[in-house]
Amino acid sequence: MRTARTRQPGDGQPVIIGWREKVSLPQLGVGAFSAKIDTGARLAALHATNIERDDHHVNFVLPLPKRRHRCRLPLKGMRRVKSSNGQTETRAVVETDVKIGKIMLRIDVTLTDRTDMGVAMLLGRGSIGHDFLVHPAKTNLLSAKKRKTP
Repeated sequence: MRTARTRQPGDGQPVIIGWREKVSLPQLGVGAFSAKIDTGARLAALHATNIERDDHHVNFVLPLPKRRHRCRLPLKGMRRVKSSNGQTETRAVVETDVKIGKIMLRIDVTLTDRTDMGVAMLLGRGSIGHDFLVHPAKTNLLSAKKRKTP
C-alpha cells in the first residue's frame, strides 16, 4: 500500500493528512508554519492584521512567530462568515497557493484576526476538497521531517 507521502490528489485514492500540518504560502514568500485542518469549517482563514482594502487589492500583515510579512493580494470579494464562537463577520477573500508537503493547492482564503486561535491558518473542507482524509490523531503527515544529524 502506498503511503500518504507518495499519493497525489486525483489519483483515485484519498491522501491522508494530519489534523495539523506545516504549510507554506509561496505566492506570499512565506515559509513553513502550522495550520489546522478543520473539516467542520467551510472556508480557509488566515491570521491577518492591519487589513486595508480598496476596490481591487488587500494589504495586510501576516504575523507569524518571530516574523511579520507585509502582503498585498488582489481582492476576490467579501464574504460573511460565522466563526466558531457564533459571531458573524464580513471578511476580505483572496486567492493564493498553499503548499502542504509536496502538494500545491490554489484556494480562497478569508482574512481575519486569529490571535486567540493558536494557529495562524485554518483549512476548511472547501479548501482541501474530497481528495483528502484527515487523521484526527496525527499531525504533520505530509510535512517534511527534520533529519537528525549524527
